[in-house]
Amino acid sequence: MQILFNKTIEQCRQLGARGGRAYGRNLRLRQSQAPIPPVAQLPPPPVETVHQASLRLDAQFPWLAEDCSRHTQPKLPLGRSQSAARQK
Repeated sequence: MQILFNKTIEQCRQLGARGGRAYGRNLRLRQSQAPIPPVAQLPPPPVETVHQASLRLDAQFPWLAEDCSRHTQPKLPLGRSQSAARQK
């Protein structure tokens, strides 16, 4: 920082202005050399909707689209121990 000692106020201003001009020049140079980012493109619209895809899968694999209610375990009648536990 000895460059700032023994200088008048006007000389310090000139040094600061020189630095500001150099900064601006370098900034403009960097901006002109920076690659221009590509314009973002929208993704293409989907070819088929979810509903259409679901119908296509149901047609292709009919055993997967069966009614699942017959695969559940049947409900058993409540025994005495279970009904007593429910009443508490």
